[in-house]
Amino acid sequence: MARLDTRTIDLLDAAVEVEAQTPRRDGSISRRPIWVVVSDGDAYVRSYRGASGAWYRRARADAALTLVVDGTEVRGTAEPVDDDEVNARVSDAYREKYSTRSPGPTETMVDDEVSATTLRIGAAE
Repeated sequence: MARLDTRTIDLLDAAVEVEAQTPRRDGSISRRPIWVVVSDGDAYVRSYRGASGAWYRRARADAALTLVVDGTEVRGTAEPVDDDEVNARVSDAYREKYSTRSPGPTETMVDDEVSATTLRIGAAE
């Protein structure tokens, strides 16, 4: 997977919330606000609803996800993470970034069901 450039990583790291865009079967675009974190130079997202989240299912099926932050579209690849150490670091990043602002939702974002939906965002080729 190609990595996102430094400017994009910095933009995502600074964002509190981004808009996830995924295409629906009818051709319309789904827009869902989600949280994004950066760990070890890569951007990660998770589905608050676990594997049942519609945007997450579409991103997994397409292996792609568009994030919009401050009017900038970031078209990326979406790669599932199946590594306990990486998931632990991503959970730490969620706690660091969001726990003061939103403690309850943050704990949901780091539980086992939601952690299983971790996607690494790479550069679209």
